[in-house]
Amino acid sequence: MKLKRTITGLLAGALMAFAGGAMAEDWEPNGTLRLQIGFAAGGSTDTMGRVIAKVMKEQTGWNIIAENKTGGGGVAMFTGIAKMPPKGNVIGLGVNMPILINLVKRGDQLGFDLDSFEYLGTVSRAQLALIARADAPFDDLAGMIEYSKANDGLAIGFGAPPQKLLMEVVNRETDANFRFVSTKGEAETQKLILGGQVLAGFSAGTHIKYLESGDFKMIASANDARHDYAPDVQTVREAGISAYLDPYFYFATTAGTDPAAVAALTNALENAMATDEVAEIVRNAATTEVLNLGADGTEKMMVDGVDNVKVLFGQ
Repeated sequence: MKLKRTITGLLAGALMAFAGGAMAEDWEPNGTLRLQIGFAAGGSTDTMGRVIAKVMKEQTGWNIIAENKTGGGGVAMFTGIAKMPPKGNVIGLGVNMPILINLVKRGDQLGFDLDSFEYLGTVSRAQLALIARADAPFDDLAGMIEYSKANDGLAIGFGAPPQKLLMEVVNRETDANFRFVSTKGEAETQKLILGGQVLAGFSAGTHIKYLESGDFKMIASANDARHDYAPDVQTVREAGISAYLDPYFYFATTAGTDPAAVAALTNALENAMATDEVAEIVRNAATTEVLNLGADGTEKMMVDGVDNVKVLFGQ
């Protein structure tokens, strides 16, 4: 991060520590607080964002509305937030991977960088799995690589570009000779696996019932940590690969926002995500549990994420 931001952050942290919790308790939005969602209505991000806005409104008494700001996987929304006056009356809910990829590939063309925001927390992390049919002739990533080498390649289904990027890293680092089949999402990927058109593919939760039924097996966690439902399955990094995928749903507002506003917004989000109502919608929409990294943890996740995405692109 830039030296100016570091110094500003240290001063803000000292001020907040001196003032204590009263800063967060005393601040409230001047008018309507808008929770912008960087994806279209009806999807998992939208569903979670609207419930979080509702719960925050009930808990704080603030006038909060949720609105969709689509374009570029959240790029359009965060571009607008970066350029707004830092009043604390707009926060954005997006997914880190599209933002990180754009920062790495065309950062000089964007209207923001990592220093353009105050980070407020995360909702959850999608648990992304590499899966195969239960009778596949390999049980882990090392076995899958060896099988691919011995059989002139192996077809993998992917529903999003970062998934392909991760397996291209595996190809570069192991000469696995994986081949790739683009799909429209998890449902199509799973159909192709069951039909034998591909031998492996990615899923972010909908496969769990098939693990339980014995139709699929999990080959690896694509995340930087093992999955809670499959603690014995290694991550891709544990298998010796230098990259990972950690898709986080996260909140941010405009850089330079009053520390009292940042503290109040962070606390309001934390309190909302501690409720059973939000926990339930996260399980239903994202097939995972609430995971809030907090303000500092979210900023670190974004900074570390840029370095990881550079690895995905071979930089």
